[in-house]
Amino acid sequence: MDNLSKYLQERMNASSQGAEYRRMQAAVQNDADVQAFIKAHSAELADSAVERGTAKLYEYVQQRDKIARGEQPFAPGYEPVLVVSAHLIDIEYRPTAAKIAADGVVERQSLVTAINMPKDIRHADLATYEQTDERIDAIVAATDFTVAIKEHPHAFTKGLYLSGPFGVGKTYLLGAVAKKIAEFGVATTLLHVPTFAVTMKAAIGDNSVLPRIEQVEKAQVLVLDDIGAEALSPWFRDEVLGVILQYRMQEQLPTLFSSNKSMTELEGFFAGNERGDAENVKAARIMERVRYLAREVFVGGINRRQTE
Repeated sequence: MDNLSKYLQERMNASSQGAEYRRMQAAVQNDADVQAFIKAHSAELADSAVERGTAKLYEYVQQRDKIARGEQPFAPGYEPVLVVSAHLIDIEYRPTAAKIAADGVVERQSLVTAINMPKDIRHADLATYEQTDERIDAIVAATDFTVAIKEHPHAFTKGLYLSGPFGVGKTYLLGAVAKKIAEFGVATTLLHVPTFAVTMKAAIGDNSVLPRIEQVEKAQVLVLDDIGAEALSPWFRDEVLGVILQYRMQEQLPTLFSSNKSMTELEGFFAGNERGDAENVKAARIMERVRYLAREVFVGGINRRQTE
């Protein structure tokens, strides 16, 4: 901006005795916005402020009019504003309403971290989530959760455990929750559990298990998607999930889940019932944490993946 002002001043100085300078001076001083500014700040401005500020006033009018015509201004995304500085006229460039809105969208998107999640999760929205009889309880619960997060951001808010068949919109709804609470400045990490389980096994080789666990367990809000769909591993159950859930229970951090299994079925899965094991105590320990962190809500309906 200073370079532009300097250029305009030099241009005016070069023609200060000619018609061009007088035309510029008259044009800017007769501008309605300029006159209003000078009148509003007359007590603050030096007697010579208008004369000395001709280049600044011309820059202001020129850039303002470019924006009004839809042309590319000197500083895209910013609009000129006249200000008083040391009793003289100066210009500040401030973000336009459009830039502020666009920056807000980017900032909110940055608050949602989706790890190995479907791309459409980033576009999930509670306002457009289709309401059906089979979904209504989950929609109400999800809305209540977002309201609680907004009204009591520093209190423990019990999360949701969305259970139900494949393709009924559980993951999408949790993505919509993440997008909504991002509007309140709350960050969410969405994690696909089966993929995470594979990643954690690979992390053993490079000794990155603990850093990865710490990154997940400390998320402001955590979504564990498709829990119970991973291959059963006592190590992953106890040393990864168990550690994450224990930390989040102790720190009272909001945690949400989605699963094709009910909580009862998930406990049986963790106990190894599907393969003839009977690690009931360890499974109960995990489920105690899940039940502390979230309440179960069933989501029904058709498998939308098969109808698309």
